[in-house]
Amino acid sequence: MKTSSTLPAGIAALAFSVLALSTPASAQVADSITIYNAQHEGLTKEWVDAFTEETGIVVTVRNGSDLEFANQIVQEGANSPADVFLTENSPAMALVDGKGLFEPVDQVTLDQVPEQFRPANGHWIGIAARSTVFAYDKTKLSADKLPKSMLDLAKPEWKGRWAASPSGADFQAIVGALLQLKGEEATAEWLKGMKENFTAYRGNSTAMKAVNAGQTEGALIYHYYYFGDQAKTGENSGNVSLHYFKNQDPGAFVSISGGGILASSKHKEQAQAFLKWVTGKGGQAVLRDGTSYEYAVGKGEASNKALVPLADLQAPKVEASTLNNAKVTDMMTAAGLL
Repeated sequence: MKTSSTLPAGIAALAFSVLALSTPASAQVADSITIYNAQHEGLTKEWVDAFTEETGIVVTVRNGSDLEFANQIVQEGANSPADVFLTENSPAMALVDGKGLFEPVDQVTLDQVPEQFRPANGHWIGIAARSTVFAYDKTKLSADKLPKSMLDLAKPEWKGRWAASPSGADFQAIVGALLQLKGEEATAEWLKGMKENFTAYRGNSTAMKAVNAGQTEGALIYHYYYFGDQAKTGENSGNVSLHYFKNQDPGAFVSISGGGILASSKHKEQAQAFLKWVTGKGGQAVLRDGTSYEYAVGKGEASNKALVPLADLQAPKVEASTLNNAKVTDMMTAAGLL
């Protein structure tokens, strides 16, 4: 049996859904965990349902956003009811880790994921990944007219021709990567050019829809919005193609979705079991065979066959554990983007 309860939208970050309540007769009350989930609800539900079926461990999920939950965990400190924190992007993981609130992930779990998809200190781990792309109107732009670099989008010739969703954690992670790769001066200059050139939309899917509808020539988003729409009706992406910047360009940034265990957890054994399962064959198979279209990050694990292979993205090397979201939001605010 599955039940759910929802609080008013204004406190959505505290809303929760009990995604799995049925357990084998042998399961004990202690065999349960609470997840603060900032990953896509559908993907986490697929993970939770399969994990509970296999292990009998009860999972309660509270859904919210990356930085809302990160800040909430910091405020709750040792009193947090969460056992596991899942995010779409790594800056929120870095914020919590910086406050010393994570339990080290078991080495056997860390060993399931390549070093580039987890921080060196082992306090959290990559569970999935997403690629930055330029979604463009293929009826208006040919390959030779596309920007060679994400940095080109700040140039005068791109004024009024592209879109983004600057208020979201997705885009702020991209700016964080730019800051790490090119430094503060270059990032501030790019943000200044962005302010002059782009159109703001709320959400990556909305920005992609605008491209598809001919309202703008391109949008800087993550890849899976396109593949998810294509797998359904394609009604919001029929006129859209994806441009991968590659060549270690800032626009080829691959963002890591993270999972961590709270040091205050009362169910650390079960929480460790969950991260081990998600990063192992079961959890990574959900990415390969499911509908999220995010990249699998487990060693030797294949991603959905529709995706450009991770190795072909030619992503720049970014240390996910040091992406500085506070600095990014300050800079974006100063540029008039937030």
